[in-house]
Amino acid sequence: MVESKKPQPQPQRQQRSYAGAKISRLTADWIASSTSADSELLTSLRLLRNRSRQLCRDNDYARGAVRSIVNNVIGKGIGLQSTVKKLRGESLDEKTNSKIEDLWGEWCQARYCHTAGTLDFEDIERLIMSSIIESGEVLIRLVRQPFAGSPVPLSLEIIEIDQLCDEHSGRDIRMGVEMDQWQRPLQYWLYPHHPGDYQFSTEQGSRLITVPARDILHPYLCDRPGQTRGVPWFYSTLTRLRNVGGYEEAELVAARAQAAVMGFIQTPDGDLLSDGVEGDQRIRNLEPGAIEVLAPGEEFTGFAPTRPGDSFDPFIRMMLRGAASGLGLSYESLSRDYSNTSYSSARTALLEERDHYRTLQSWLARNVHQRLFEEWLQLAVLSGALQLNDYEVNPRRYTKPRWVLRGWQWVDPVKEVAAYKEAIKAGFLTTTQVVAQAGMDVEDIYKERRRELDLAANLNLKFDTTLEIENTDDEAQAAAPRLIDSLEDPEPEENQEPERAIALTPPQCEIAETLIRSAPITKILSTKQAEIFHQILEVLCEH
Repeated sequence: MVESKKPQPQPQRQQRSYAGAKISRLTADWIASSTSADSELLTSLRLLRNRSRQLCRDNDYARGAVRSIVNNVIGKGIGLQSTVKKLRGESLDEKTNSKIEDLWGEWCQARYCHTAGTLDFEDIERLIMSSIIESGEVLIRLVRQPFAGSPVPLSLEIIEIDQLCDEHSGRDIRMGVEMDQWQRPLQYWLYPHHPGDYQFSTEQGSRLITVPARDILHPYLCDRPGQTRGVPWFYSTLTRLRNVGGYEEAELVAARAQAAVMGFIQTPDGDLLSDGVEGDQRIRNLEPGAIEVLAPGEEFTGFAPTRPGDSFDPFIRMMLRGAASGLGLSYESLSRDYSNTSYSSARTALLEERDHYRTLQSWLARNVHQRLFEEWLQLAVLSGALQLNDYEVNPRRYTKPRWVLRGWQWVDPVKEVAAYKEAIKAGFLTTTQVVAQAGMDVEDIYKERRRELDLAANLNLKFDTTLEIENTDDEAQAAAPRLIDSLEDPEPEENQEPERAIALTPPQCEIAETLIRSAPITKILSTKQAEIFHQILEVLCEH
């Protein structure tokens, strides 16, 4: 008799997978699509944009976030510093750079740079940035016309993104943007007016115009490959900030209702007031020190409001931390709450936030300012407003400006200035780089400093900021009297001219240069000798 064997349980084969991709009772309601970036935008963009704008209008935190980002990215405006070099050598062509910068500054006036003539270039920068934050994108149309007698035939028209037809799509058209096979924009399909304007008619709404892509700047942050349109920056925080606003409103209404109730009057038998008691009879206008008398058997029970509760503040902080993270801001910048912040944590958050702003500044300068400047410079040369001899053969020589971005004050000035001084001495940084971090131009600082020193010298003033080189060269101090003695003239003879030019011998020039480098002249020379020494300087300047 053969004994049958029981089947052995076989181990289950498990496929290797990510825990985040498993489907269980806890993740059954987690529905995720595999659509493209434009497919997701096609069904969501308009509603996202409208909700984002409504939130920025009505929510304090959203409005403050927009203002904070614009102020930190734009500040007082992004400045132009031309860096055209001479044909020979590496030195800057100061004359050409000054002409370009002066003409750019003149063109940035509202009457020239804006088609409507109401916004100067700094206002346009702020409008562009705020529109990108709220709507995700904006259109800047380059109108090649000399408005108000502009020296450069170019003005900017800022177009709200609603005028770009979202529904107009086809084989080569994606949400109003017509592109070639490489997804390079060819032209934009626009409404002639805002579709939500109160004067916008149905007849106008059915008509579209096309604008060549070379006339349009369309800045937006691209989060996915193949993304044609921009997304409002509040897309991940819309629900959170709306709930915060609703929760605050509910707590406010509850607190007002509780604050309106002072207490209750209990009767012995629990009955309501009789019909003979008029409604106004039991209402009193309370005054300081007043004593009220209750009816026999009645008892007054006070009421202590409990709203908002102890959980209100921690809950709001938690919600705002999440919203700040989604916007790239620190909690303190979004909430303006510094009550629970230490110096080290605030400094860490501030430095990280500034890195985010620097990234946005660089992005804006590359995608808007640089492209605009190249078009502006070409039109300035063609119109004759700028005379650049070799621009036609070498335009790239003139289109490499440095954009002076908004900077920030140091968190700990004493320590950071000392650290920067050591870094400059060691060659790790340059003065230009350090000054640029504060949003300033080193050339402007040096020129202004020179004017201050000259003015102070003319008025015979001396301040703590007056730079002096410590004299450590004993040989220079000993050489000074010898140089002065050799230059002092004897008494003029009877037939000799009283004045003659000072001629320096090579040894005298060497001594003078040593004095200039090593010591302040006022420390080692008398007044008379100092006057003679200034004559030496004039001769050195001439020769």
